[in-house]
Parts: sequence; structure tokens; C-alpha cells
Amino acid sequence: MMEPKTCYSTILTLKLITFLLLNFTLRKLSAYENYYSRDDFPQDFIFGSATTAYQVEGAANEDGRTPSIWDTFAHDVFEGTENGDVACDGYHKYKEDVKLMVETGLDAYRFSISWSRLIPNGRGPVNPKGLEYYNNLINELISNGIQPHVTLHNFDLPQVLEDEYGGWVSRKIIRDFTNYADVCFREFGDRVLYWTTINEPNVFAIGGYDSGATPPRRCSPPFCHSTGNKGNSTIEPYLAVHNILLSHSSAARLYRRKYKENQHGFVGISIFTFGCHPITNTERDRVACQRVYDHMVGWIMEPLVRGDYPVSMKRNAGSRIPAFTSRESKQIKGSADFIGVIHYYNINVTDNPDALNNNLRDYNMDIAAVLYFELFSNEEIAVTPWKLVEELNKLKLLYGNPPLFIYENGQRTNSNSSLQDVTRVNYLYEYIGAVLDALRDGSNIKGYFVWSFMDVFELLDGYESSFGLYYVDRNDPELKRYPKLSAKWYNKFLKGGSTSIVGDLQQLNKDPSHVSVGHSI
Repeated sequence: MMEPKTCYSTILTLKLITFLLLNFTLRKLSAYENYYSRDDFPQDFIFGSATTAYQVEGAANEDGRTPSIWDTFAHDVFEGTENGDVACDGYHKYKEDVKLMVETGLDAYRFSISWSRLIPNGRGPVNPKGLEYYNNLINELISNGIQPHVTLHNFDLPQVLEDEYGGWVSRKIIRDFTNYADVCFREFGDRVLYWTTINEPNVFAIGGYDSGATPPRRCSPPFCHSTGNKGNSTIEPYLAVHNILLSHSSAARLYRRKYKENQHGFVGISIFTFGCHPITNTERDRVACQRVYDHMVGWIMEPLVRGDYPVSMKRNAGSRIPAFTSRESKQIKGSADFIGVIHYYNINVTDNPDALNNNLRDYNMDIAAVLYFELFSNEEIAVTPWKLVEELNKLKLLYGNPPLFIYENGQRTNSNSSLQDVTRVNYLYEYIGAVLDALRDGSNIKGYFVWSFMDVFELLDGYESSFGLYYVDRNDPELKRYPKLSAKWYNKFLKGGSTSIVGDLQQLNKDPSHVSVGHSI
């Protein structure tokens, strides 16, 4: 097992600070370039961090849990132990992890429930061991003053339901998901106030049902990024999101009718968002950017706010996109108490009207634009916080300023990089400042969660990349956690100190209590 160093190189530190000073002179000017502190945020504003079940729990084959579509995906796509079978072993180490959350100063922790751990057959009997684990985790959080934010589905539908009827492409999923949600509300709702039904259904549908690049790997030629999969890329992305919205609204209606009066909680949904940049300053590319926004964000938000899909989507997809009945439209409209915002990077867009001349089209061709983005890159994410402000302002202006939680935002680094994750500190400093800017602009933002609390099994990169505040030593049988510089910086910020990136790095370098972050990976 690797031991922490007592200090890190002064030369390296000076180089990093010089780099950041230069970066300051080149960045777009805004309010967050000045000092800010936690006290600048509303008193009830929540700061937290996040993981999800398959990425952190491990114990994939223990205590009655059955495989999910993410288990199947990971074992098909990655090699050896590059999967979530063990992950961070959060199933056994949750008390240790909650202690780290307390030390970090988190107000809240966002996690997901594994449907196949709680209800192994997808429907029917509840698994007592699964119930015990989530009760223990929630109780541990509550007893330590940390607010749980719970997601019900994150790319991990029970494989048994996928095998039985195709999962999200079947309307049968609506009843099964609602019953699953009912169990969660009943068993945990006395302590959980914030429920997210489905995590980022837009990218879940695109990756899982068009390209086949993510669970459950459904697609059809010539649109597949993988081989040997069943599916229909021309209709299934639309069908999956349609059933997701119906399932979400069914669960929300159930909560409001059965639990809201006594539990006083909130049911929302999260959406993957992005900054959109037209490649050329032409009307065509600007319109294409709006069309991409309609197809990615409006796909979810328009039904939630207005009860129907965007006009541009219905026009381009035609009969391949399902229609809501009047009853369904009424049920979906207004069914989200809040929106979870997932935001990392930007998309560069150029118009591609010729795509609509093809008779055989998938979701991506229906957009009639070419997209260039960082999703499949191993590089660090470009730091453009003003784009997050733009996206938050769009949600405010287009959709009535709904309550928002920034549920995922963070910087990717290689998994073998140093614990001195200065670029992550810089990223968090900039984006938290951007959230403050958006709040001052009137956005109804209720909280910010760093992705991720520790280095987890990433959907596309496995263990090759990391986003965590804490490093998990996978060469150690105990999977020991080590705080990175970003964890120390976040802790300092959460304690209420004013923050500027260069001053903070200098202070952290001098503080002997922070020497453990010198651990070299």
C-alpha cells in the first residue's frame, strides 16, 4: 500500500500557482473572479456531493441482490475486474464514508438506490437485507446531520425486467416503477425529503437506445456503436423517454396523493445539460443550437412544464415520437417539484439540414446538426463556467424559474494523477462562483453537489478516469480513501472562509494539517 508523503514539491506548487495566475488573466470576467465565501449564498442553500449505487456500493452478488442492466453492460464492455462488483465497497464501508462526509463538511449526500438490491425480481417481495442497508445508510446520514437526496433509477434497471419485456421500451415499466417508488416512499420517506425519480433520461435514452453505447445497449444498424444488440434506434429513444416521463409522473402523483401530507417531501427528475456553442456566427448554426437544446433539454422540460414535446422534435421525428393522451399530458405537466441539473461541458454545433433527407433516421439524425463534444474524451473538461450560467438562465426564462439543484458538476482527471488535483480545485472554484452569479441573476437554485465524493466506477471510462474528492486505493485490500486537495479546498470553503484560488492553494500548502494530500498515486 502506498504511504502519504509529508509534503509536495515547492517547485511544482509554484508552477501550478503561476499557471493559475496566468489563467486568471485570460478568463472571461465575472463576479466569481473576486473573493467569495459560503456566507454569500442563501442561509438555506445546500452544499453536498454525490455517488450512485452501482458506482460505489460493490457487493454486487451479496445478500440477495440481482444483476442490473449496468452489471450486464460492465461485464460485456470492460475486462477483468473493471466493473462494479466491488467498486468502492460502500455497502460495507458506509459508516466510514459518512464520517468522511462529516469531516468534509457536507450538508447533503446524493446517492441512488439499487432497485435490484431492494426488490431483486423487479417486482414482488422486498429484500430484507437491501432494506436494512438503505435504512442503515439513511440513519447514519441523518444522525450525522447530513441530508439524504435519493435517486430511484440511475442506468440500473433490474436485468430481469429488461429480459422479460424490454424494460423502458414497454408500458409495463410504468406499473413496476411506480410500485418500486411506492416501496421507497413508504420505507424511507419519513427521513428522505428529496427524491429524484430517474437520472438524466435524455442521455440514458440516447446512449442506451440509439447508439447502444451505454446500458442496456439497444440499437439497430447503421446507428450502433456496438454489435450484436437488439433494438430499434429509429423509435426506441423516443419510446424510452416517453415511458420514463409517464413513470416519473405516475410516481409523483402517487407521492402527492399518498405521502406528501405526512412526509412533506419533493419529487423531481434530473436532466443532462450542456453549454451550446454555434461553430460559425451564422443564423443557421444559431438556429441549430436551439434545435439541439430542444432535442436534449426541451425533450424533458417541455412535457414537464407544458405537457407536450417541442414542436421541432415532433416535426422532425413525425410519427416515430409517441403522442401523449390528454390525460397523460395533464398528469405530466407540473409533475416535477424540482429539476436536478447535470452539467459538465459544452457542445459545439453546426447545422446539417441534409440529415433530414434520409428516410432511415435515428434520434441523432432528427436533430439535423453535427455535434462535437467531450463526452468520449479522456481529457480534462474545459473550464467555461459562464456557460453554466447561460444554461441556468435558460431554465429560468424558458420554464418559469423552477427550483433547481446542481446535482452533478465536476472535473475529470486521469485515475493515476496526483492527489494534488489543482485543476479540480480550479474547476470547482469557478463553477461554484458561477452558481453564485446565477443566484444573483435570480435563478431559483437550492443546492450544489460535487461529482463525485470519491473516485467511482465511471459509466464510460471505468476506473481509467476519476472525478472524486477522495482517492480510493484499489491496490489496498481495504480500499483506503485519501483526501485530495479538492476535498481540503471544499472543506475550507464549507467552513465559511472566503476563497480565491491562488490564495487558497498557498494556504493549503503551508497548513501542516493538509500534508496527507501529498500522497502520490
